[in-house]
Amino acid sequence: MKALAILLTLPALALAQTREPPAGQGVQPYGVVDAGVVLERGCKQDCARSKVSPGISEGSRIGITGREPLGSHGSSAVFTLEGGVENDTGRSEEGRLLGRQAWVGLDGPWGMLTLGRQYNLQYETLAEVADPFHGGLAGTATNLMGFTTKRYDNAVKYRTPSGHQWSAGAIYSFGESTFSTSRNRAYGATLGFANGMFDIRIAHQRKRNPIEAVGTTQPVDLSARNTLVAANLNFGAATVFAAYGINRGLGSSPWDPSNPYGALALTTPSLYSHDTLAGLSYTSGRATYMVSFIHKDDRSPPNQDADQAAIGMVYSLSKRSALHASFAHIRNRNGAPYAAGTATENGKGNRAITFGLRHAF
Repeated sequence: MKALAILLTLPALALAQTREPPAGQGVQPYGVVDAGVVLERGCKQDCARSKVSPGISEGSRIGITGREPLGSHGSSAVFTLEGGVENDTGRSEEGRLLGRQAWVGLDGPWGMLTLGRQYNLQYETLAEVADPFHGGLAGTATNLMGFTTKRYDNAVKYRTPSGHQWSAGAIYSFGESTFSTSRNRAYGATLGFANGMFDIRIAHQRKRNPIEAVGTTQPVDLSARNTLVAANLNFGAATVFAAYGINRGLGSSPWDPSNPYGALALTTPSLYSHDTLAGLSYTSGRATYMVSFIHKDDRSPPNQDADQAAIGMVYSLSKRSALHASFAHIRNRNGAPYAAGTATENGKGNRAITFGLRHAF
């Protein structure tokens, strides 16, 4: 731990901001500190209404990543260890030391194979391709299009080499249940095409999460199946976003980050829904403006549809620092439970305004 602390405090190794860990030879520390003020309204339960919140546009984190070339064939050993920080209180995110990422693997001309706690391909498709807010601010698409969990434990993940127009990936998360190897396991795959102007990706995942119902001997199936088609079209200063998702099982409901398996404790959870997203981002000088609209069509008997409209702005102060602001409003129908959250918090109200600052190192 002392060696890790020393590495993380070396100012000479400070890095420019990236959404992915910096890829370079050797061992490098990196991080993001993001915080601001959140104003919530329309809460169904007691809420602070105004608060200082961490991880509004991106989750605050401290990480260390490494790469070691292996011979002359272009392959390298790689690893990333990344812990989330709730920088409003100093606590660790999700109560884990390295709750964001913890994996090791091999990267080469044949692709990249990694093992450990990793982002699942479904969430990556939503945040990277479909969402103009990229999974952050009050307008994050995960408010309505949550896919059980962002990350999988005990996962083996493969991605084809970067730099090509066509790409593919696959992930398998071992259940490692005491009583059954099928419980809590997850798997998924993606197929994508990108040519610099047009980016489209299709993702499908399956999460098996049966539990024993209280007072019975029969398992309750909390499995989820999610399919997402996401695309964006880049016109230079402006980018148009679109996505369509089909969800079956509890993956149709908002994900719960406090539960390691993403199961929910809703009295009337949605078991079948279709999601539609349309968005736009526009960059002018140092400012980037985002707007999106999401419609959740709940096809379960409760018919708990919801619509979200959101706007936001990020103003770059430098390559590593930025100011951000956003507003989101969710219209719930028939008692739908959706709330306007941020990159790291679910939120409690159907309306939210945020103002904050992000710094990367």
